Amino acid sequence: MAMVLDAFTSYVGHMLAQLAADGVGTVLGVSGEIDKMADKLRDLKNFLADADRRNITDETVQEWVGQLKRAMYEATDILDLCQLKAMERGSSTTLDAGCFNPLLFCMRNPSHAHEIGTRIKKLNKRLDYIKERSAAFNFVNLGSYLDHSSNVRISHHGNPSRETVGDFDRSAIVGDKIEEDTRALVAQIMQTGKDVNNGIMVVAIVGVGGIGKTTLAQKVFNDEAIQRGFSKKIWLSVNQNFNEVELLRRAIIGAGGNSQLAGNAKDALHRALMQALKDHKTLLVMDDVWDNGAWEGVLKIPLANAAASGSRVLITTRDERVAQGVTAIRPYHHVDTLVPDDAWLLLKKQVCSSEIDEDHISTLKDIGLKIVQKCGCLPIAVKVMGGLLRERGGLHRDWQQVLDDSKWATTKMPNELNHTVYLSYEYMPSYLKQCFLYYSLLPKSRIFTKDEVVAMWISEGFIHGNSNDLEELGENYYKELVSRNLIEPDKSYVDLWVCSMHDVVRSFAQYMTKDEALVTQDGDNDILAKLGSQKFLRLSIETNRSQSGELDWKSLQGQQSVRTLISTVQIKMKPGDSLVIFSSLRTLHIESADVASLVESLHQLKHMRYLALVNVDISVLPGNIGKMKLLQFLDLGGCTKLVNLPDSIVKLDQLRLLSLPIECMVPRGFSGLTNMRRLLQFRAHLDGDWCSLDELGPLSQLRVLVLTELENVSAASFAANARLSEKMHLISLLLYCTSKLGDDGLVKEKEGVSEEEQQRIEKVLDKLCPPPGLEYLHIKGYFGRQLPSWMMSTSMVPLDNLNTLLIDDLACCTQLPNGLCQLPNLQLLQVRRAPCIKHVGTGFLQVASASFPRLNKLSLGGMVEWEEWEWEEQVQAMRRLEKLVLNNCRLRHFPPGLASNASSLKILILVHVKHLSYIESFPSVVELIVNGCPDLERITNLPNLQKLTIMYCPKLKVLERIASLERLVLKDYTMEKLPEYMRDIKPRHLQLFCRLWLLSAVVAGQSGTEWDKFSQVEHVKAYARDGDNERKWYVLYTRGDNYKLDSNISSSAIFEETLSSCMVDPQGFESVYKMRRSTFSYICGLVRLPFLEDMMARDHTFVDGRVMSLQDRVATAVRMLISGEPPVVVGSSLGVNESTVSLVTQRFIEAIQERAFRHLDWPYNFQAMEKIKCRFDKIHGLPNCCGVVHRAYFKFGSPNLDHEENADTLMQAVVDPDMRFTNIWFGASSSMNQSSLLHDSWLFKSCEKGTLLDGTKLKVSDGSDIGEYIIGDAGYPPRPWLLTPYQLEGDISDSKVEFNKRHSAATAMALRALERLKDTWKCLQGEGWHPNNQNDLRCTINTCCRLHNIVIDMEEEGAVMLSNQEENCIEQVSQLLDEDAVKVRDVLSQHLVDSRGKITQLLSVHFIFLSLPLIPSFTYFVSPHICCRGGTRSTPTTNNRSREIIHKQKIDSPRK
Repeated sequence: MAMVLDAFTSYVGHMLAQLAADGVGTVLGVSGEIDKMADKLRDLKNFLADADRRNITDETVQEWVGQLKRAMYEATDILDLCQLKAMERGSSTTLDAGCFNPLLFCMRNPSHAHEIGTRIKKLNKRLDYIKERSAAFNFVNLGSYLDHSSNVRISHHGNPSRETVGDFDRSAIVGDKIEEDTRALVAQIMQTGKDVNNGIMVVAIVGVGGIGKTTLAQKVFNDEAIQRGFSKKIWLSVNQNFNEVELLRRAIIGAGGNSQLAGNAKDALHRALMQALKDHKTLLVMDDVWDNGAWEGVLKIPLANAAASGSRVLITTRDERVAQGVTAIRPYHHVDTLVPDDAWLLLKKQVCSSEIDEDHISTLKDIGLKIVQKCGCLPIAVKVMGGLLRERGGLHRDWQQVLDDSKWATTKMPNELNHTVYLSYEYMPSYLKQCFLYYSLLPKSRIFTKDEVVAMWISEGFIHGNSNDLEELGENYYKELVSRNLIEPDKSYVDLWVCSMHDVVRSFAQYMTKDEALVTQDGDNDILAKLGSQKFLRLSIETNRSQSGELDWKSLQGQQSVRTLISTVQIKMKPGDSLVIFSSLRTLHIESADVASLVESLHQLKHMRYLALVNVDISVLPGNIGKMKLLQFLDLGGCTKLVNLPDSIVKLDQLRLLSLPIECMVPRGFSGLTNMRRLLQFRAHLDGDWCSLDELGPLSQLRVLVLTELENVSAASFAANARLSEKMHLISLLLYCTSKLGDDGLVKEKEGVSEEEQQRIEKVLDKLCPPPGLEYLHIKGYFGRQLPSWMMSTSMVPLDNLNTLLIDDLACCTQLPNGLCQLPNLQLLQVRRAPCIKHVGTGFLQVASASFPRLNKLSLGGMVEWEEWEWEEQVQAMRRLEKLVLNNCRLRHFPPGLASNASSLKILILVHVKHLSYIESFPSVVELIVNGCPDLERITNLPNLQKLTIMYCPKLKVLERIASLERLVLKDYTMEKLPEYMRDIKPRHLQLFCRLWLLSAVVAGQSGTEWDKFSQVEHVKAYARDGDNERKWYVLYTRGDNYKLDSNISSSAIFEETLSSCMVDPQGFESVYKMRRSTFSYICGLVRLPFLEDMMARDHTFVDGRVMSLQDRVATAVRMLISGEPPVVVGSSLGVNESTVSLVTQRFIEAIQERAFRHLDWPYNFQAMEKIKCRFDKIHGLPNCCGVVHRAYFKFGSPNLDHEENADTLMQAVVDPDMRFTNIWFGASSSMNQSSLLHDSWLFKSCEKGTLLDGTKLKVSDGSDIGEYIIGDAGYPPRPWLLTPYQLEGDISDSKVEFNKRHSAATAMALRALERLKDTWKCLQGEGWHPNNQNDLRCTINTCCRLHNIVIDMEEEGAVMLSNQEENCIEQVSQLLDEDAVKVRDVLSQHLVDSRGKITQLLSVHFIFLSLPLIPSFTYFVSPHICCRGGTRSTPTTNNRSREIIHKQKIDSPRK
């Protein structure tokens, strides 16, 4: 029943009226018959509304209605054929435009006229018979439905495709009953005792559709106790006809596994799921289960075999037999309907709108309670009824009319129909009914956009009238369905772009269409029986994304009357299969790779209006596609292999939408498609054989236009010929160039933009000036220095209707456009990634009048160099701004005008805003989020702030004058104590995400160090993470005289920190651990905090049951690294289990990485570098030398450590004169040679850029400069900052020999350092124990290098003695050069001269680098390729503590 008689008869009547008006009756000799047909349709229309209503339950009426529908469908087919014949004639003659008129064509073609006339007469006789039979049914004249489209209102809530998720809309929760149900279910799930189903206990929620089962399950899923109690939590939306492969894939993804590696085999997927769940206490929620096979046949085995004891399954189902089939524990949890008061609250939420306020609605409570009781207090029914009441109005009589409607008493309603949905359906106007019913045919497994839905409605004739505004009318219908809560918008999309239909509503609508439409999945067992049972007019066959089954094409061939075919399933084709059998097909949406044979027959579908080919593996379209004269919507966006369109495409002059693949070219002649409304992904290509921008000129009806690759436009004249400014209907314009920015937001090195390119693109976009009615504008990848002139000044083009402006990837623009501030309707402005904008000046806000009068949201992100925003208080602007987002910039302070003018600002979000030191005086802000702002020190004077979220802002010290603060969220896994500002605030709620050590201080309560900072808060929820579980450890605190403090960690844990006797070998401590006891104690102090956290989380013990102390754990790890023996050997010698040895060692490596970073650190500090240079001069006679670079190979599992072919890991190291490592770098491949390793390294790249080795230079005797440098052996390429030895051949000068001698001695020192590293930390020899993977291997090497440095720092006497002389050494540099190193200076000078040919012109600059050091920019490398730190030189005032703080901020950043 997708056709609604009342509406569709109007459509046919409108077409016949056009025929009569054009004189077709006279031409065909059937003018009297035409008049009779019109009269009969008018008579029939009087009672078609009643016929539609009775058609639902009265079988005799159903048969009569079916006859009338078929007659109407045949009428449209006849009229289509008439139009097509006229088009064919018109396209092959040069006669006047009248030749295109179907009626005049009939005059000139008597045989065709006779055929059409005969068919109309036959149709008229059928209508006579149908009309005569109608008398037997005593239909009532209910009149036609009113057009309510003018009263459309829009809602912005919903969930796409009814695939539920674990999160939910908390604002939709009403009443205490759901809280009670949640507590009961949580208690049931968390209980211990005898489990069922092989240790997996199943709990079931049972209830009818729409009663709130999913909402209750979501509430349980997000409960605090559940979040803490399960290390793995998986939410699966099962639904009817689930697919086993897809279900397993989604379970694996939910468990954190990789489903792609498992393929499609069920056995492999089982193994992958078991691996992901192994030893994890798991909660699996299976929502909307219709068949117990989803559990018993798919998921039970992997969970029962892998998940830890105590794991649970929670299912929701409509059928109690399903709960019985999965052996759920009894009693099942039956969801009750809402109590009347709660249902009334829900109804109020649905009815309230801008026109009807809550106070007025409250006066209607008495009648409202009666209405919700009529709804049975079913939540979905109440919501739908709310949409109906909102449409009816807010008067008492309107509500009374709904309450008294006789349809409440319908007694013959089938059980599967919901009475309230039916009532809402009945109140819809007829034009909206058929759109609503058609929407229910769309597959749930795929997202359909608003434009796609409206296009299908138009193709079916559900929207008719003036062809100029069909899309606009369809959008109004779409919005009306949203307003009535019959479809629900997805909040993640703007402008209702994507909606969904609730299952209850969908079931109702599909029942209403059962006589015309079949909606099924390829997994249905009875799909063939259904297809053979009757002739359908509409088929919708869907599949899950990874469905392994196929649909045989021949099973569809009996459906020859089908008008709509929507398929998302793979179709099994055979040679000779075609679409010819579907002669009446108007809408075809097909998603199947192998449909090439079907595509060949497309041209024979004469009635086709809508064609969408998605994921179709075709590279060409048939050349005769131009014969599809009535085609209006062509979506080829999913045909990624389609490169060129056939020439005949330009003959489709009825096209209203064309969506192209990204790489597709359009043939010339495109300008004739003047009916085009939406043109998507049109490439700006200038090949002579293909269409270019100038052919867009005549397309005056365009509403949406997406242009790509605009960088290819060679001249502005081509853009001017597109005549965008003349397209008065254009409302959405997207202008795209290929982006020249990299992932870091900066211009790619290889994508440099010349001045000529900048000027050309500026001229091109200047000519792509939109019309004044534009509403949506998106510019991306633009690389001109200034934005188009029409954006810089509204005097050129008054874009008074523009409400959304998005600007992305501005590679070269230096300022924001000046004219935007005067746009009267601009509501959203977003700028992302504009690296050249450093200053937002007064031009952005004009003084003359109020700027940005309606701007609601402003988002500025990725403007990485933006430092200053100029806006004086007297400049009025942004009075309606509600949300401001700043991301990844360098803004130092807010402009004075922002706080004083943005009086409506409610939400302020700041992410990675560097240099911002304070936030103050925003009186209207109610929510503030600050994340990763490293220099933020103060937040003050926010009197209405209610929610504050602070993440990783280490310098924040002051929070004051925020008296209204209700909720504080504090997240920082690096902080070791609560901030001091906690003493000065009193929020009602505190949510804390911190490290376990801090959590243990919180759980100590009054006896702990943090009590005074949080005891004043009413409710505290604090969490520490363990792996991916952010809420593994918790503390819950409620303030009061007898305060409550609950936690799953002990508040009285006392950890022994002494070393057990079994850890000390009779040979002595130093002989075993290769370090002094004082050094060992220092290392214990370094890792104390993370190790104590680990001790809280895990009880590592000796074999005899004694708890291992902190020093025991450190000693075990050190023994592992020093001995290199397997864990089983080390464990047996220490009385510890093998697994404990491995776990403790891994935690030690992680702790050293976290806490000992300063012990493997490039000497950024000026004083530190000068000491290194002084010692190189004193020891090796190499003035201004900063280090020696060398490489080493590490082979694990083989004694051949230094053999290149067997190397598992290749490392480059820089060594200082005391044999410390100052930098290490791991090669991407162990087979890299010495030179390629260097070129790949951070060291090379930084030195080449001049941001490293850029310190002080020394004057030598001949007046030249020696810059900072390092030395390396002959395998390295010589660079100005890397000196290699001479190749001594022929005449050998003493200076070269001396240089090589000193060079060799320093290089030998570096080699000894590497040998000492391997000899001391024998794990690096790889003969026994070795890490599990490449990343762990590199982290182990990194840790050993840090420990190597620690031992030198703590124990080397020579280093200590010399360090006492180093302060004087720096002052004596010049004197030493004169007295001891004159010869060295000569050697260096001669080397630089002789090497000039090798390094070309680089040496001509004489090592002139930046004279002022830069602030450090650290990166912590722990990827499989890198495990070291790098950055730029700090100023002399930058100390170790500041670098430490900067490093800590990076610990949880994404790995690079």
